[in-house]
Amino acid sequence: MGGFFGAVSRENCAADVFYGTDYHSHLGTHRGGMAFWAGGVFHRTIHDISNSPFRTRFGDDFARYDAMEPNSGIGVISDTDDQPHVFLSHLGRYSIVTVGLVANADALVQGLVERHAAHFSSLQSGEIMQTEVVAALINTKDSIVEGIRYVQEVVEGSISILLLAPDNVLYAARDRWGRTPVVIGRKESGFAASFESSAFPNLGYEHVRDLGPGEVVKITQSGVETLQEPGPTERLCSFLHVYYGYPASSYNGRNVEYVRYRCGAALSKVAPVAADAVAGIPDSGVGHALGYADKSGIKYARPYVKYTPTWPRSFMPSNQAERQHIAQMKLIPIPQLIEGKKLVFCDDSIVRGTQMRDQMKRVMADGAKEVHVRIACPPLLYGCPFINFSRSKSEMDLITRRIIRDLDGEGADPAPYFDPDGLPYKTMVDRIRERLGLTTLAFQRLDDLLEAIGDKGRLCTYCWNGQDPAKKCPHACGGAQAGAGASQA
Repeated sequence: MGGFFGAVSRENCAADVFYGTDYHSHLGTHRGGMAFWAGGVFHRTIHDISNSPFRTRFGDDFARYDAMEPNSGIGVISDTDDQPHVFLSHLGRYSIVTVGLVANADALVQGLVERHAAHFSSLQSGEIMQTEVVAALINTKDSIVEGIRYVQEVVEGSISILLLAPDNVLYAARDRWGRTPVVIGRKESGFAASFESSAFPNLGYEHVRDLGPGEVVKITQSGVETLQEPGPTERLCSFLHVYYGYPASSYNGRNVEYVRYRCGAALSKVAPVAADAVAGIPDSGVGHALGYADKSGIKYARPYVKYTPTWPRSFMPSNQAERQHIAQMKLIPIPQLIEGKKLVFCDDSIVRGTQMRDQMKRVMADGAKEVHVRIACPPLLYGCPFINFSRSKSEMDLITRRIIRDLDGEGADPAPYFDPDGLPYKTMVDRIRERLGLTTLAFQRLDDLLEAIGDKGRLCTYCWNGQDPAKKCPHACGGAQAGAGASQA
């Protein structure tokens, strides 16, 4: 995943960028970076944060930057590549960070090289960093805004951008279909752009608004100017509300924690059960469980607690064995709240099923009488090609697709498994339940999830039903011409 934060201020903004970036640490543990414009030049630092938190790793750098008293800067938590980049091109000098996934990077690189339009440095693995690809595409045009618009048109997947130019000018662009958020904040001394709105309150920013899909803005010390109007179609990733998003964040005015309460409440009505306690798989399952407990009248308990100081979220490592190790090590059982109890566990999703299987085995080994699992979203049937939602390399990594293969053979169409009232769906869920060793298992219905979020017409549901607006409307431009309808925020 990943997240970013940028600020332009009439005062020293080093602390805002440092802490604003740190507030995105829940979105990645691969690389972190910051870049500032100070003294007429760019200053940049990138560190590996896989074994040390961002704030600890960048503490000395922050002190150095703070002494420079910069008026503009950007920071990033990245799970894709080393960022920020600093480039010199015919567009001038600039620094850039990105969030998203360039799914067609190989084809774009080949096209640029064949046109003699760019050259690239590759990693030891042979991969080319996607932010470098984005910058190369921008540099093929006559202005930064034209270049960003071109990126939005040709990238398959999604890419949101912060681009810091000289003299304290910051460009912020949300991806073409609005799959990832970009929010604007304001305080007396200046403005900020952020992935998560939760970065604003403790830094003194007021949340002004969310950028629309494909919107590009120019941020200066005096204001925010729209250079490209939003496109007509938005598909915010629903999984931000279910799992990725920080509980204190809001997207399009809808708070993540409140949505999770509503998800849990909906699950309690669709899949009620008699139990002694409701628990959430920490951390994202907690909000869902509180909603389930409140609506069902079953008390909330914590038979598992999470050791938070050092263990990251278990989706982050690329190695499956390491993901399982993290999932096991960070959750510590409370035997007195497990033995002899009928328990409902709420969690955000089931991907491969390995973590859930191992966790529930431990619960049964600790003496649970019954284990009922309630999942806050529908069964995942497609891998996400848009925002690095999962580390899965193949859709057959999904437990649902393996079950469907067992039932219908190789290459089976998952469409018959969309309907939660249909026999194929019920058979699939029961097979998953058997494989995980659960007393009962139920998933959220898609309509109930969309109702809980409350933004039905503007959400991406691809991982559950394979619907993609880009395929329905392949020639949509995603936004107006650059410079059209300029406005002030």
